Amino acid sequence: MKKLQKWGGAAALYQAAAYLAAIVFFLFIANYPSITDPHEKLAFLLENQLGMYGMYTAAYVVFGLALVVLNLALYDRLKTGSPAVMQTAAALGLIWAGTLIASGMVFTMGMKTVLDLYPKDAGQALTIWLTIESVSSGLSSGNGEILGGLWTLLVSLAALRSARLPKALNYLGLAVGFVGLLSAVPPLNDLTAVFGLTQLVWFIGLGITLLQKNSNVFDS
Repeated sequence: MKKLQKWGGAAALYQAAAYLAAIVFFLFIANYPSITDPHEKLAFLLENQLGMYGMYTAAYVVFGLALVVLNLALYDRLKTGSPAVMQTAAALGLIWAGTLIASGMVFTMGMKTVLDLYPKDAGQALTIWLTIESVSSGLSSGNGEILGGLWTLLVSLAALRSARLPKALNYLGLAVGFVGLLSAVPPLNDLTAVFGLTQLVWFIGLGITLLQKNSNVFDS
């Protein structure tokens, strides 16, 4: 159990680092999310293929794998205090991890295929890329952070009931989860960014807590 908790803590800190790296990359290095013209998107990908491949692998594929480890560690820690809630949360966590991994793989593999085709047939490459990008976006957060928000909400609720994580961290998790669910409402889609920033802080708190030797007992 102790080793699993340590691995879970390391996974949570990686997820926070991946969030931070993605924020820095897309805000200050690569402006891909702000590009609206499809032709400009393909031109950008052609010039920045290596960086985009690395970032999507780190922020989606590896992030999803780390989420599996964290999900298992949290289930092991909280299942006795709130079994039904944690069973549901664990299932949602695995589903969310799977969609993130799939999203990253669709984007990176699709990007390679499209960029190989682009010099030969730009029109067909553009059509294929619009489909690939839509699928990748839909798998991750195209409709808001429903899976991530609900998972965070349920984990935090279970932690409050079992008193196996700090109260402040649990209340933060409830707020993060609620924001994630709200981001699924079309007029509130921009809350996805707020969800990412606040969950980054929650992941840091989780990571530090799970790595602490005396983190098993908290005031109820």
